Amino acid sequence: MAAQNKESAPLKNLDAWEDDILLRYPDPETIASGKETEAYRNYDNPERDTVKEFYRLNHTYQTYDFVEKKRAEFLSFNKKQMPVWAAFDFLNELVDDSDPDTDLDQLQHLLQTSEAIRADGHPDWMVLAGLMHDMGKVLCLFGEPQWAVVGDTFPVGCAYSDKIVYPEFFAANPDSTDERYNTKYGVYSPNCGLRKVTMSWGHDEYVYHMLKDYLPEPALYMFRYHSFYSQHREKAYDHLMDAHDHDMFKWVQLFNPYDLYSKNPTPPKWSELRGYYEKLVQKYLPETLKF
Repeated sequence: MAAQNKESAPLKNLDAWEDDILLRYPDPETIASGKETEAYRNYDNPERDTVKEFYRLNHTYQTYDFVEKKRAEFLSFNKKQMPVWAAFDFLNELVDDSDPDTDLDQLQHLLQTSEAIRADGHPDWMVLAGLMHDMGKVLCLFGEPQWAVVGDTFPVGCAYSDKIVYPEFFAANPDSTDERYNTKYGVYSPNCGLRKVTMSWGHDEYVYHMLKDYLPEPALYMFRYHSFYSQHREKAYDHLMDAHDHDMFKWVQLFNPYDLYSKNPTPPKWSELRGYYEKLVQKYLPETLKF
């Protein structure tokens, strides 16, 4: 994979975004163990400069029109077709450029999430959701900049909430001064339901559309909204959600700790897990996936 220029790839690696989330929303068990919460929420640390630049780009360019163009470009799924396990090999190409300081590839990170879910006795479709939820990061391998692949997600087509991280950067977004999009409801109506709301573009939206025909609805909510922190942590968009969304978000909130807090430097033993996951994938997914 060709290295991206500084403006298109301000993060040192894709995991830097998730590390930043851990600073904003530290593991409650870690807090309970006596660690100072101020250490997690230090936004003045120079090491966070690349994260701020990432969000400057994200918030400047994630417009309603931008998202519509990306949906038209990528949701036809005509870029590539691969068997499911070959898709993981493809995803693992990200480790070379995006995460040079770890020996764990993308599949191993996903296995840690899915194994934590399985250990707690959740349904097998949720285990599979843990395995597949970051598959959309292959967008980076199609030349997409990081700010259009990862990052907190949010609705476009209406006013950007001040509960979104670094909200000041939305001042440079043209939708912020467009009367079609800069009101509380914008192009939407009160409590219209998230099924009618267009979300910012990234790996969440992409993997949701990739797998929406194969897994139960709670898994699809996990895919689509696991990075929608301004809602499932800050309740910033209750005015767009309907009763069904609130019910389904219980699953998003159940999933989120497994996504954030299950990372471990010890790699899963794939030789012991392979049989289980091959059968699980075969149960729910087609032989090949379209990208």
